[in-house]
Amino acid sequence: MKAMQQGHGKKVNDYGFAAFENILRYVGRQTGTQIIKVDTFYPSSQLCHDCGYQNKEVKNIRVYEWTCPSCGSHHDRDRNAARNILSEGLRLLTA
Repeated sequence: MKAMQQGHGKKVNDYGFAAFENILRYVGRQTGTQIIKVDTFYPSSQLCHDCGYQNKEVKNIRVYEWTCPSCGSHHDRDRNAARNILSEGLRLLTA
């Protein structure tokens, strides 16, 4: 897969994600589960889950942990993003 990504760039990555999304939708239909898609550009890793402050410095993917300058909460980038994606999905579900 890595060699294919180097030769064809973003197309291979997009195809892999599209296939995964199709599988999720199929399983959702089979199990009666609703799949909510959060916007690709939603800044999930940049938002403090506790106070909502957007820290643009976290755009750098090498930043794995950060402390919110607004409320002082310390975040693991991935866990914080997961919590924000869950919250956004629930918000979209009730909208």
